[in-house]
Amino acid sequence: MARLLLPLPLAAASASASSLHLAASRLRLPALSSSVARREALFFGGRVAARAPVRLARRGVSAGAEAGGSLSSAAAQVIGQEEAMEWVKKDRRRMLHVVYRVGDLDKTIKFYTECLGMKLLRKRDIPEERYTNAFLGYGPEDSHFVVELTYNYGVESYDIGTAFGHFGIAVEDVAKTVDLIKAKGGTVTREPGPVKGGKSVIAFIEDPDGYKFELIERGPTPEPLCQVMLRVGDLDRAINFYEKAFGMELLRKRDNPQYKYTIAMMGYGPEDKNAVLELTYNYGVKEYDKGNAYAQIAISTDDVYKTAEVIKQNGGQITREPGPLPGINTKITACTDPDGWKTVFVDNVDFLKELEE
Repeated sequence: MARLLLPLPLAAASASASSLHLAASRLRLPALSSSVARREALFFGGRVAARAPVRLARRGVSAGAEAGGSLSSAAAQVIGQEEAMEWVKKDRRRMLHVVYRVGDLDKTIKFYTECLGMKLLRKRDIPEERYTNAFLGYGPEDSHFVVELTYNYGVESYDIGTAFGHFGIAVEDVAKTVDLIKAKGGTVTREPGPVKGGKSVIAFIEDPDGYKFELIERGPTPEPLCQVMLRVGDLDRAINFYEKAFGMELLRKRDNPQYKYTIAMMGYGPEDKNAVLELTYNYGVKEYDKGNAYAQIAISTDDVYKTAEVIKQNGGQITREPGPLPGINTKITACTDPDGWKTVFVDNVDFLKELEE
């Protein structure tokens, strides 16, 4: 995604909220090109329709007034929380990419392509902002969950902290993959074997920056990059937030009292076919150090304005008000969950248009 990285470069992280605010009058959707319409129809099962950016209201107050902007009567529709929840369930969402910072971009790309089997999808340098992005994954960005690496000029290392857990990759033979990684000089932190308290065969490795990857033995899957694990201080609160604010499903929950932790798998479809969020609660641990390495996940949506209001209704904090990015008109909104994890929501049509450029 070209230029969806306002929170990522170190200089941009200090931007004030006021400088990011965009007036509600800029709500017109651009016309779809025929190629974008075809791609959207194919990806979303043939459902292509114009979408008015309907705004939600909380406690009976117009959301447009609350945001400090004015909306036309056609756009400003006041609907209740129950109706908002129904909309979230119908919104066309999927996890687009996960964003994090690295100290040596070329070295990381080499490791991901040679050891993990990813493909370099695209690379873009932004010299005026002093950073470079690289997108890698197992398939095209319009249909696969991918990683977005950010290299900030002159910054060689970051603090991963204790809150971020790992990324998950599904492979058909864990032992064979581990042997390849060892042969390439990679670091294996857990040898192949059954997961604690289960039967799935897994292993853990580290990339050159110290990010952990869990290798999960699984049959052929359309989404090999399958998990992002984050630690939370209150699992029930987190599950409730991701269900109501993000429209995710609780796919499964497993308690491991012997090892004093509980996990919950959240996502937009079955684990064997979709990337999912793995939330981990360690008994008695309420807070973690997030460091400055991991950044955020990007998720697609049909309407960033509605998305922002639903997030507000359910206790999330909007860190970037919904609206188009200057210069490219891609509509986004950004937020943090109750544990402080960042997420960016990106307009579906605008995302596909950017991939064409």
